[in-house]
Amino acid sequence: MTRAIERREVALVDLLDRVLAGGVVIAGEITLTIADIDLVRISLRALIASVRVENEEEERGGREGARHDG
Repeated sequence: MTRAIERREVALVDLLDRVLAGGVVIAGEITLTIADIDLVRISLRALIASVRVENEEEERGGREGARHDG
């Protein structure tokens, strides 16, 4: 049986370049629960992109739902 998908090695630098070129959103949520009682809830949303990409997006009207503090 042959593999339909070839294995490709990608250098970390190339992967990072691709991520920064298009941007990536990381989202997560953690809830600390004891005895079925939610004590602490932490929500995290992060946008990782290069400054150049963000400036280009801002000139074109910005990303939908983007919020800039400051």
